[in-house]
Amino acid sequence: MTDRDGGGGGDDRPTDGAETVRLTVVDGDDRVEIDAERGRTLRRVLLDAGLSPYAPATRRLNCGGRGLCATCGVRVREGPPADHWHDRLADRFGYPRLSCQISVDRPMTVGLVDKRVWGGRRADTRAEREDSDEGG
Repeated sequence: MTDRDGGGGGDDRPTDGAETVRLTVVDGDDRVEIDAERGRTLRRVLLDAGLSPYAPATRRLNCGGRGLCATCGVRVREGPPADHWHDRLADRFGYPRLSCQISVDRPMTVGLVDKRVWGGRRADTRAEREDSDEGG
């Protein structure tokens, strides 16, 4: 496992006999329940469960959990309020929170964000096809 895929900046390895916390992860229409070790980062828990907080392009191009690249965003739907002012501000304006900066310390529900590249468009939408037919 590379550093970019791994725990990143900090010792986030599981320990035997640790207390667990129930997480619910929502990815589109799918809901997954995970028992996560208390104190681990949400990013590491998601990756260990096979649920990536990354888009295909950023799975390898990320900061490894150091909070520098802003590519591991999730939406906390139910759970602890944000600790830092920048997270509270992001919540207020609807921006995702960085999963590498969220410590799993109590039950929560998180949603994985849509992984389109900014400015990307969805293919095969009716409006796009009609616009291109009229312009030609």
